[in-house]
Amino acid sequence: MQRNGSSGSNGSDSCGGGGRGRQALSFSPLPAAAAAATTTRVRRFVQERRALPLPRVMVVFSAASDTEKPGDAMSSSDSAAEDDFRKPASPAPSFALSKPLRSSLNTPEPEFPEVISLNVGGTYFTTRLSTLRRYEDTMLAAMFSGRHYIPRDAEGRYFIDRDGTYFADILNFLREGELPHRDRVRAVHREAQFYSIGPLLDSLEDTQPLTGEKVRQAFLDLMPYYRDNLERIVEIAKLRAMQKKARFAKLKICVYKEEMPITPYERPLFNSLRFERSDSEAKLFEHHCEVDVSFGPWEAVADVYDLLHCIVSDLAERGITAEQQCIGVCDKHLINHYYCKRPIYEFKITWW
Repeated sequence: MQRNGSSGSNGSDSCGGGGRGRQALSFSPLPAAAAAATTTRVRRFVQERRALPLPRVMVVFSAASDTEKPGDAMSSSDSAAEDDFRKPASPAPSFALSKPLRSSLNTPEPEFPEVISLNVGGTYFTTRLSTLRRYEDTMLAAMFSGRHYIPRDAEGRYFIDRDGTYFADILNFLREGELPHRDRVRAVHREAQFYSIGPLLDSLEDTQPLTGEKVRQAFLDLMPYYRDNLERIVEIAKLRAMQKKARFAKLKICVYKEEMPITPYERPLFNSLRFERSDSEAKLFEHHCEVDVSFGPWEAVADVYDLLHCIVSDLAERGITAEQQCIGVCDKHLINHYYCKRPIYEFKITWW
């Protein structure tokens, strides 16, 4: 009996020693309260003859701080371990910026002198700052508002990369509202578009020749194909002159105002610009004259000669000399006694 009790006591001690041996494997010494609680748990497991669980080890990485100790990372119970696991690390240090990220944010707008020296494409001008800022919604006012960088030449003049031929007319309008001479109106109008000077644009468009151009364009808008046909005339004339190695080229162009071809017998019956036929009848009159380019029909007071003048003047605007003369009518048979009476004009395009 005593052997059995002795053996049980020894077994208990051995187990307890084993438990203490396991306890000795901990990574760091535990506080006294935690060690007592651990010993009590070990003895309870021995009495119940259960295997001892491996100790739970948790490593928490945090910034070094005097308020945290290495031993606080290990707990003797599940709830304590969970609380330690959820405990946030020490807050990261905040870095306060002693200087702004961009010093340019606080940079004041550049100040301009009262008298401005300009270099516009190599031509020099001198004017007052108030003249350039006269109209707020212009390009010049924006340039000299201080919000934009303006390059300077070697002499310190503000440089504008633009032909300065007509810049004096721009300054004269900004100074006292003076408009350019008629032969300079078109060129100054282009410059006013570049500098976005709305009041000057409005004044020029009410002046000849731009006023007449607006009226003429209203007529040409009735023929949306006008610009394309003009390009065809130039291309065909250039191709024929190059093929024949000739100084000029001739083209046949049909220009007609009425909507449908009519004969002299029908003309007295229709005094208006339009006359109606049924769809089936209209198809019988559909045809293409044997010419290079055709213009028409249109509905306006302007007649064939007005359109011929537009064609010749637009070609002259491109530096192309054109002469035209009527050489007859199409005279193509359509149906019954109907023949096409559209006039045909011969254009002579001279290249040199």
